[in-house]
Amino acid sequence: MTTGAGSDHSARTAPGAGKTSQALQADLLSVAWPAPWGACATDGAYPTSADVRAVVSYALEHGWQPERRGGTFVLSEHEHAATFALPDFLLTDGLRTPECADPTLRVVRAHERRHRG
Repeated sequence: MTTGAGSDHSARTAPGAGKTSQALQADLLSVAWPAPWGACATDGAYPTSADVRAVVSYALEHGWQPERRGGTFVLSEHEHAATFALPDFLLTDGLRTPECADPTLRVVRAHERRHRG
């Protein structure tokens, strides 16, 4: 698994089964709010092992084939955000697609849902 920090308090999680296996990529956006002040602020949040297990489990149920040779299976915001979220993270396309919509509203809504229940 590799985890890399991105802008806007996001992290790229890419667990893999081996060098030649199909990789899994999930770019995660922290739902911490209010976010620290400043452009491209980071809140220091990183996915836990339970988060990574949830990503892997969801991906396996939705078409990831780690035994397949080569390529990358991407859990994109566009295709999977409506059906997958973690307690502290949302899927984002912001690390892959510069023209991705501003995620602020999604983060605020997730934060509110988390603190209501």
